Amino acid sequence: MKRSNLVDRLFWNGKKVLVTGHTGFKGSWLTLWLHQMGAKVTGYSLHPPSSPSLFELANVEHTMEESVISDITDLVTLKHSMQKAKPEIVIHMAAQPLVRKSYEDPVGTYNTNVMGTVNVMEAARSCSSVRVILNVTTDKCYENQEWNWGYREIDPLGGYDPYSSSKACSELITSAYRSSFLESSDVKVATARAGNVIGGGDWAEDRLIPDLLKALENGEQIEIRNPLAVRPWQHVLEPLSGYLLLCQQLYWEGTEYAQAWNFGPQATDAKPVEWIVKQMIEKWPYESSGFRITEDIIKHEAGMLKLDCSKAAVELAWTPKWSLEKALDVTVQWFIGYLEGKDIQKLCELQIVEYELSV
Repeated sequence: MKRSNLVDRLFWNGKKVLVTGHTGFKGSWLTLWLHQMGAKVTGYSLHPPSSPSLFELANVEHTMEESVISDITDLVTLKHSMQKAKPEIVIHMAAQPLVRKSYEDPVGTYNTNVMGTVNVMEAARSCSSVRVILNVTTDKCYENQEWNWGYREIDPLGGYDPYSSSKACSELITSAYRSSFLESSDVKVATARAGNVIGGGDWAEDRLIPDLLKALENGEQIEIRNPLAVRPWQHVLEPLSGYLLLCQQLYWEGTEYAQAWNFGPQATDAKPVEWIVKQMIEKWPYESSGFRITEDIIKHEAGMLKLDCSKAAVELAWTPKWSLEKALDVTVQWFIGYLEGKDIQKLCELQIVEYELSV
């Protein structure tokens, strides 16, 4: 039986969920959304990756059953935490998420992104309460061919840089654990590949929107290194809604949905970096010092990257709700609210409700 294409608050009410990477940007938004719906969330992650951080500003820890600060590479602690939490659903987002850092620390990147995934699967298969596992990877897990069309879930995995290839490895690990161990124990396992997420509360280094907003806030000139690079930009709530919907379907329907899924924006919302910068400057209500192109180029960056999300549209009835224009608007609104000293948790909750009510 096909279910609604909406995130079901009644489904999540009372569900025990373990979120790895809950102190990060996406993890904090997801945890706040789960809390709003009445889920009992345990988080497992390192300390917040930036200062300031959405996790601290929105008091995310106080919305949770428990916040465990530990490394995903520590299998013993992870197993203990999972056994204690007894989650029905595990959403794995803990990762080293930056291309540039993967060049600086390839060993650490592979250890976190590859062995971290192994540890989550190992911990989950020894925890009898687990029914669903969702491993969140990235659009960069595909072998990039600089195509003008979007990558589909059946396209080859790969990765030029250590970050991208580590996420391709994470996909392969998930598939192996599904086939070798988890299917036979009736645990449903899927992966999710999203585009470049934006939204309020992201202060991560070496990302366009956070760097851009820092410069705007400080009245500095914005520096961009790859103005023609095209990325599938989307508000953070878009893929999160896909993750939640997919987990519902895995829980209800089972193996039919235990596979890989793309959750990206509309094809027309894949835009070059320079377009994004000009739009943000136009939307910023204060004076701007403009931008300049820097020579600070990392070793390799994909020039063209798009996702084909037709499978999610057809089989999950999932489609993005907010255009890129809207995503930029609410991101600027969030940061203006932050600068004005508004309650950050309430600000996030209001945007979540606005998103849910959008058609």
